[in-house]
Amino acid sequence: MGRYIIKRLLQGIPLLFFISLILFLLMLNVGDPVATMGGRRVTRRADYERLRRQLGLDQPVYLQYAYWLLGNDWTKIDLDGDGVAETTGTRRGVLRGDLGISLLNRKPVIEVIGERLPNTLILMVASELVIVIGALLVGVFSALRQYSIMDNLITAILFIGYSMPIFFVALISMFIFAVLFKRWGLPYLPTVGMFDPQAGKTTAQVLWHMVLPVLSISIISFAAYSRYIRSTMLEVMGQDYIRTAKSKGLPRSEVVFIHALKNASLPIVTVIGLDLPLLLGGAVVTERIFAWPGMGRLFLDHVDRVDMPVIMGILMLVSLAVVVFQILTDIVYAWLDPRIRYEK
Repeated sequence: MGRYIIKRLLQGIPLLFFISLILFLLMLNVGDPVATMGGRRVTRRADYERLRRQLGLDQPVYLQYAYWLLGNDWTKIDLDGDGVAETTGTRRGVLRGDLGISLLNRKPVIEVIGERLPNTLILMVASELVIVIGALLVGVFSALRQYSIMDNLITAILFIGYSMPIFFVALISMFIFAVLFKRWGLPYLPTVGMFDPQAGKTTAQVLWHMVLPVLSISIISFAAYSRYIRSTMLEVMGQDYIRTAKSKGLPRSEVVFIHALKNASLPIVTVIGLDLPLLLGGAVVTERIFAWPGMGRLFLDHVDRVDMPVIMGILMLVSLAVVVFQILTDIVYAWLDPRIRYEK
């Protein structure tokens, strides 16, 4: 297994290089980062040309990519034309852990991402736990009662949940649990931010403000995961080794949760392995609607301002997570199914 992991990591290096090149070329066509420079309109043509030259945007594409990847020798430039040099651009290069300086707030990209990443992880990890645990319980329950009234009712509800767009789920949940509950005199849920500024950022405040975003994120994925679990459980429950386990007189719970669920969870591992890296990118729509200060909202804000260093930093972080989590998915596969071997 160790040789396999090393081999996959080595294969991931050229893959990440190729991904970074494609993303860099795409970012060049998103817009002109000098046009507003973080929201400030450049009024003079001379300022525009000066900034492009000092940021290296007047160079050929391959040189711009090389500067971003390997670094360059310009670290301080006069952004405002006031004679005061400010730090900007890539200093040591991405290969040495330097993602550059944000054009929007002049802070290192790693620092900008680091401020928002914990907020996204809090929200997305909680959502994933709700999705996986709830889907396992509902999927197994539905599979063990195939075509019963409860199974048909659960199926109908799950299809309704799966068909609703995320923005509709978020808005309707805000209307019900915030607007209507407040109107009815019931305890109502907050709709924006991570905490009440008057109460401060306490654990209770963060958990209370998480309820609606987690609910909105979970509903659609919960419906999909539950259907996956149900279908794979039905397939596994018809296998010969399950009938053998039943004929031996093993307890029903042992047959279901040890012999059946372990093998039925293999397809779900792939789905989870693909979803987990996206946690780092955040839920763009949900974070925007609920004003949650996470990675998704950060990405949208900096796309609007064409802040290429931050955009590339977020995209490369997600790309790296995809490669790593796919390796972890293969390892979990081998642990769940001893028949799977990655080495001769």
